[in-house]
Amino acid sequence: MKPKIHPVLHEVTVHCQCGNEFQTRSTKKELRVEVCGACHAFYTGKQREMTVTGRVEKFQKKYAKKAEAAPVVEEAPAVEAQ
Repeated sequence: MKPKIHPVLHEVTVHCQCGNEFQTRSTKKELRVEVCGACHAFYTGKQREMTVTGRVEKFQKKYAKKAEAAPVVEEAPAVEAQ
């Protein structure tokens, strides 16, 4: 490694908004984060359940009422050619 080109790493404590604290190394003196592994939904398993409904079913459900309520247009009688 070349001398004097690498940043100096410090032992720092990371502070999360949930109250969790842990040690790591960083070029900064102090780290404050909004989300950490202890409170993030992906890591805690408290994710929102997504519906399994497909695109077609969502479309049909959304426009089903409008299709039923739309007035039915009757065809005009055919005009005879002379």
